[in-house]
Amino acid sequence: MAMLTIRNLEPALKERLRVRAAQHARSMEAEARDILQTALKRPERVVERNLYERIRARFAPLGGVELEVPPRTTTREPPRFD
Repeated sequence: MAMLTIRNLEPALKERLRVRAAQHARSMEAEARDILQTALKRPERVVERNLYERIRARFAPLGGVELEVPPRTTTREPPRFD
């Protein structure tokens, strides 16, 4: 187990920690450990949506959009390099 030393702790903050530890019937060390564990608990990983899904979700309430697709035309002849 790692050891942690906290220096220059304000007396008022130390007193609040002491009172909180007494309220929970544990030592100041155990209370500080619990506070750190609670504060640094890993949040559940949120699945990121890709850009397409985010854009679609934003504009879905506005309804769909129908775009006119222009007809295909033949391409020009490629250049000749004779």
